[in-house]
Amino acid sequence: MKNITFKADDALIEKARLKAKQENRSLNDVFNDWLKLYIYPFEHSNNYIGLMENLSYANSGKSFARDEMNER
Repeated sequence: MKNITFKADDALIEKARLKAKQENRSLNDVFNDWLKLYIYPFEHSNNYIGLMENLSYANSGKSFARDEMNER
């Protein structure tokens, strides 16, 4: 792994550290997760692709008439 240096607002860094601490995580872990999401937005976002595949196979077991589907 490489070490990198960024410049960021002190207040933002402090708030991010506090939030990470509340989640029992390090700021470094949070940053690495963000970096993965930035590069692969769908593959790592709460398993987006898997979720969408599961939804496409969902079946209520009932057929609906056109009027039923369009009721509001």
